[in-house]
Amino acid sequence: MFDFTPKNNIPLGPGKILIAEPFLSDPYFKRSVILLCEHSDEGSFGFVLNNYIEMDLDQLMDNLPNMETRISIGGPVKSSNLFYIHSVGSAIENSVPIAEGIYMGGDFDALQQMLKTGKLEPHQIRFFVGYAGWSANQLHEELEQKSWIVGEADPEMLMSTQDNELWKTILHDMGKNYARLTDLPSDPNLN
Repeated sequence: MFDFTPKNNIPLGPGKILIAEPFLSDPYFKRSVILLCEHSDEGSFGFVLNNYIEMDLDQLMDNLPNMETRISIGGPVKSSNLFYIHSVGSAIENSVPIAEGIYMGGDFDALQQMLKTGKLEPHQIRFFVGYAGWSANQLHEELEQKSWIVGEADPEMLMSTQDNELWKTILHDMGKNYARLTDLPSDPNLN
C-alpha cells in the first residue's frame, strides 16, 4: 500500500489539531479537523471543528440567547451535551486553558450572563454538541495506522466557523507535501 501521508514529528497534546487523512471514511471524522483538548495515558478527547448542525443556540438550550454563530457537532460521545471553548480566559471562572489564548468550559452561569448582556462576542466563543473521545492508546494506534496528521493550532482558526473548507485550508497552510492530499478523492475506488 502506498503511503500518501507525509511524516511529521509534532507531539500530541492539548491545543494540537488532528487532521483526518484523505481516505478516512467514518461519517463523524471524514475530512475532519479536531482540536485536541486533553491527551494522557488514560485517553484523549477533542472537538470536531468543521462539522456543523443547522440550529440556533437558543434552540439547543433554554436560557441561552440566540447569537450569530454556527454550532459544531463535536463528535459522537455525549451528543446530547453542549460544550464550549472561548478566548476570554478567566472572565469565565474555572475555565481550562487548552491552547494559546483558548480555554474550555468554565462557570456556565457566568457564560449565560455574559451572553445575555452582550459581553461575549460570537468570535470569542464556539459551541459543540458532543465530543470525540479515544480510550487509552487508541489515538496512538490510529496515528500508527496513519488515520490522522497532527498539526499546530492557530487560535484565530480555532475560533472561526466561517471556513467551509477548513480541512483543505489547513493542509494547504502546512505546505505542498500536505496540500497535495487535498486533490485525492475521498473514496479511492472512485479514482
